[in-house]
Amino acid sequence: MGEKKRKEESVKIWYKVLVVLACILFAGMMIISGMGQSWLSAFRATKPGDSVTVQITVNSPGGTPIVTSDEELYQRQMAERQGLFYTKDLVMTANLSASDSLVPIPVYSTGNGWSDTFALFSTEYNAISQALVGMKTNEQKTITLPLAEEMTETWSAAQLAGEGVNLTDVHVGDQLSIAVSGNAALQQNATPSSYSIRIGEVTAKSAEGITIKFGYPTINIKVLGITAS
Repeated sequence: MGEKKRKEESVKIWYKVLVVLACILFAGMMIISGMGQSWLSAFRATKPGDSVTVQITVNSPGGTPIVTSDEELYQRQMAERQGLFYTKDLVMTANLSASDSLVPIPVYSTGNGWSDTFALFSTEYNAISQALVGMKTNEQKTITLPLAEEMTETWSAAQLAGEGVNLTDVHVGDQLSIAVSGNAALQQNATPSSYSIRIGEVTAKSAEGITIKFGYPTINIKVLGITAS
């Protein structure tokens, strides 16, 4: 009789365990159901045509952030008195090329608020769009843009003077505002109504003028969300 009772007690214990597990499983399924399909995006790799929310940081030739949608990075840089533009996260279609040569994105600066736009060249935009394919939510990547090295212009002392810039006041390593519209055009004060802004870096200087680089060699991206096409 003792052995029979022990078996009955064992069966009762396992029955209780199974009931508890069933309740936990049911509760878990209810939570997942309430979340809809969004929870699946954490495990899903981006496919061409998907809509992707992307956090970006564009870096200068020297590696300094120029524009970012990373609020933590922006606050940290501003606290260190390193000026940069703040933008909103981009919503892009994976593996879809830009239709124009320039893609203006709204940017915030302490001087002008949200009145400026920053120019992404189509080569940069397309590189981001292509890099998104295969990425998952919260995955990060640094995109290298080799053609950035070729994006340079030489500005004569006369050209600088025409824009109110004195050659003697410009030094290698300085950053200058560039207004771009189809072709790069240097202006002392870029007007966002007709141009988008880029920040160029002076890489060489002579008595005749300066060389300014307006290409950005790296862009950091992070996938924040994926919506299936």
